[in-house]
Amino acid sequence: MNWKHQVGLEIDARRAWLEETALEIGNNPELGFAEVKAARLLSGALKEAGFQVTQSIAGLETAFCGVLGQGRPNIALLCEYDALPELGHACGHNLIGAASVGAALGLAPFMGQLGGKLTVLGTPAEETGSGKVILANSGFFADVDAAMMFHPASENLLMATSNALDAYEFEFKGKAAHAADSPEEGINALDGVIALFNGINALREHLPDGVRIHGIISAGGEAPNVVPARAAARFYIRAPKRSMLKDVTAKVLKIAEGAALMSGTQVRWHEFELGTDNMVPNRALARAFGRNLQSLGIRDIEEFAEGRGSSDMGNVSRAVPAIHPYLSIGQGLTAHTPEFAKASVSERGLQAAVVAAKALAYTAVDLLTDQSLLEAVQQEHVRSRETGRL
Repeated sequence: MNWKHQVGLEIDARRAWLEETALEIGNNPELGFAEVKAARLLSGALKEAGFQVTQSIAGLETAFCGVLGQGRPNIALLCEYDALPELGHACGHNLIGAASVGAALGLAPFMGQLGGKLTVLGTPAEETGSGKVILANSGFFADVDAAMMFHPASENLLMATSNALDAYEFEFKGKAAHAADSPEEGINALDGVIALFNGINALREHLPDGVRIHGIISAGGEAPNVVPARAAARFYIRAPKRSMLKDVTAKVLKIAEGAALMSGTQVRWHEFELGTDNMVPNRALARAFGRNLQSLGIRDIEEFAEGRGSSDMGNVSRAVPAIHPYLSIGQGLTAHTPEFAKASVSERGLQAAVVAAKALAYTAVDLLTDQSLLEAVQQEHVRSRETGRL
C-alpha cells in the first residue's frame, strides 16, 4: 500500500480543521504556560482520534502527551502554541501546533498497520519558559526514537543550528535617600546596573564570534528625587555551543560582582528562565524530510544555515535525533514583528501548515517502515555524541 498517499488523503480530509485551528489559536494568542485554549483544542482533537491523552504533564498545566500505537520505533511530533507579549503569534506557533496535530491525525487511522508508536507532545512556553527543557528533564523523551516539528519562516530551510542560551536577572541593592537634600546618605542601586552594562559592553571586544549578550533594565527606581534602593537588569547570554556559553556566562557573573564593588551595592542573581542548549539537527532525518517536501512540490529549499536565535528544541536534539526545519510563509519576513504575526494567519501561512503536516507525516511513515533510515538516524545521533557535536 502507498501509505503516504493514504496519509495525505486523510490530512486533506482534515484540512478545514487544521486551518480553522491555526486561525483560532492565531487570533486568540496566549502567553507561555497560559495557553489553555490552544492546549485544549489540540489535545481534544487527538483524543477524538483515539490517542490516549494525558493532560498537565511534568507539572505544567498546558502541556500534554498523546500516544497511539505501541512498541518501537516511537516517533514524537512536537507542538508549540505560545504567543509573544504584545505581538501575539509573531513567531507563528499557531501554525506549529496545528501542523503537528494535523500530521498525527493523518497517521492515526493507519498506525495499527504501520506498527510502532506515535507520541504527540504539547510543549508550552517556548518563547519565555522553555517547556521542552522541563519535559526533557522529566523523562518524556526517554523512549523516543526521533522528534520532529516545523517552524514558519521567510525561507524554506532543512537544517539550522541555534545558540545555547542562559537567562539571568541581576538585582542590585543600595540605600534610599533624598537625591537632592541628602544624596550622600544613599547608595544608588541603579549605578550598579549601569556599571554592569558598561562592563558587559567592554567585554564584547573580547568575545568569540557568534556570542550575543543583550539586556534590559527591568527595575531602575520609582522617582528621580529618590536614590534607588533597588535596581535590576535581565540579560540573555547566547553562544554557538553550551561549552562556550559556560565560559562567557562565568565572565558576566564576574562583571556583576565588579559592578557591585564599584557602586558600593550588593548584587545577587538568578536564572529567570531555564537555559537552553544549542540545536544540533539530525542530517539524515532532515534530508528525509526534505525529500518529502520535494514530493509535495516544494523546490526552493536551502539545506543548512547557522542560526543565531535560541530554542528549547536544542535540548531535545541532545536527548534524541531531532529536526526543526523551516517553511516559508512569506518572503522578506522577520520573526517577532507585527508583519510576521499577520503572515501567521494569512492564506500562505495556512498553506505552509498543511504542507508541513504532510511532510512531517510522510517522514514519520519513512521512520516507521524503513529500518535502514531509522538506523542511519540513530547512528548519526550516537556519532554526534561521540564526536562532541552534542
